[in-house]
Amino acid sequence: MDETTARRFAPKWHTVAEVAEMLGYGKTKVRMLVITGDLRSLKDGRSRRILPEWVDEYVARRVAESIERAA
Repeated sequence: MDETTARRFAPKWHTVAEVAEMLGYGKTKVRMLVITGDLRSLKDGRSRRILPEWVDEYVARRVAESIERAA
């Protein structure tokens, strides 16, 4: 698969398992973040999907909270 094809088929959203791996969390923790509303997601059939922007928002919020606590 060439680079153009790879870009065209890049995932537009992630599964709970993929997000867990990206963040170094367990799947259960990611599911709890979704349930509590700390991490946005959408329902796609029987599965949960998480947009990359929503992962970025979660990480940015955690960093901001950490900075606030340190100050």
